[in-house]
Amino acid sequence: MTRADEWLSFPDAPRIVVPPPGPRSRALLAEQARLETEAVGYPHYFPIAPKVAQGATIEDEDGNRFIDWVSGISVLNLGHRHPRLSAALEAQSRRIWHALELPTEARIDFLRELSDALPPGMRSHARIFFTVTGGDAIETAVNLADHATQRHGTVAFSGAYHGVHGGAVHLTGGRRYHATTAFAGGRVVRVPYPDPYRPVLGADEGAAGTIAYLEHLLNDPASGVDEASSVLVEPILGEGGYVVPPDDFLPSLREFCDRHHLLLIADEVQTGLGRTGKMWAVEHAGVTPDILCLAKTIGGGIPLSAVAYRSDVVGEVPRGFHLGTYRGNPLALAVGAESLRILRETDLVDRTRVRGERLLGRFREVSARHPTLGDVRGRGFMVGLEFVHDRPSRRPWGDRAKAMRSALLARGVLMHTAGAWDQVLRFMAPLVIEDELLDRGLAAFEDALESLDSPADRSPTATRVPHPTGPAAAPHPISGHAVPTPGLPDHLPGPPIGARRDEKT
Repeated sequence: MTRADEWLSFPDAPRIVVPPPGPRSRALLAEQARLETEAVGYPHYFPIAPKVAQGATIEDEDGNRFIDWVSGISVLNLGHRHPRLSAALEAQSRRIWHALELPTEARIDFLRELSDALPPGMRSHARIFFTVTGGDAIETAVNLADHATQRHGTVAFSGAYHGVHGGAVHLTGGRRYHATTAFAGGRVVRVPYPDPYRPVLGADEGAAGTIAYLEHLLNDPASGVDEASSVLVEPILGEGGYVVPPDDFLPSLREFCDRHHLLLIADEVQTGLGRTGKMWAVEHAGVTPDILCLAKTIGGGIPLSAVAYRSDVVGEVPRGFHLGTYRGNPLALAVGAESLRILRETDLVDRTRVRGERLLGRFREVSARHPTLGDVRGRGFMVGLEFVHDRPSRRPWGDRAKAMRSALLARGVLMHTAGAWDQVLRFMAPLVIEDELLDRGLAAFEDALESLDSPADRSPTATRVPHPTGPAAAPHPISGHAVPTPGLPDHLPGPPIGARRDEKT
């Protein structure tokens, strides 16, 4: 059990005092709809108005408290308002807020920390390029590859999401995003991502089919591909459905790039910085990319992104190659350097690997009782749960995943969809989440499933044996936030998620 002084989150979450959206949230949502563009999406998925957030929990304007399994789409690996990040931000705010590209202490500190945290094969000879968003980083990386090779053309994968920034939107796979920009972008060669659950090129038997197809594209003079500079890949597919590729995929892709003198670009915007139980997802495969893109968690919620590239393969870059007034903001850099120190100095990343393995097993136990869950996959705290109409056909069931998102919201748990048909719910909670909140969230997850399932949707042989809990499971409140002691949701059976309960996150 997490000690009272170790809690970063609201200890009584989930707490629903009024069915969401409550009256205050509805009023703010209506005012937002009146004043802001209708292009915003998240208020439709999560119709609440956040007031304050701590750790892995959010309180809305109506007093409801939610377990946050969204993390701002993996932005908050260290949770909301981590004490060390808050202190770093406050300290920097007393110094300087904006400095263009001049060498502030915050900038040099960050550069040193990031250089030391890069994958082993990049640490001794990498340079860093500051950007602002994930999409900005991707566009910069592709431009760097084209500049280094003096060729144009990027191999990207189906299901990929690389942002919607300018030309980078064309690297993203979803058709609905392509209509949002007037920029033509670069040359993109699209290849099916190796999905073992929905194989197109034999991905259920490894990466050989994907590599053979890539060889065809580059070797066959009639393939339609004139030239290419790089291969851009997510080590685990993010918005495409949290797809974990075959183990041999990244090593085979590295060898393919080397054979054809292509640069390998790893998009670690969502997978990086501990999310998968390694500092970088490429480390699971022992692969070193030529260019690595990072964003999201590095700024702890403050816009910051960067591109790290091997100087031996990219070489000298012209001054002013990719400009932007806000790149490398000192406030964000101070938070980023402290984020890296937390991840490197503590055992949080390794604990995420251990807890993620147990969590995956718990979700698979739930899946065994509910056949509408066709597949459960993931690494660390990046877990995808795919809903299907029936397991034999694997026909995607997007409406069920979206109904689950709403049912979970009503129970005080935030979880979001992914996948081509929005058929995948993805677990992406902060790495600092307390074990008790994982247990309560799992209980709410299965309760939501049972509320939607018909008797035909349930396994006739599996039964659920609840483990009741009570107010004693919620330690004393964090200062400044009164915590009532309602009955808490039942735990699911099974071993505790935490590897060690007696240590600080």
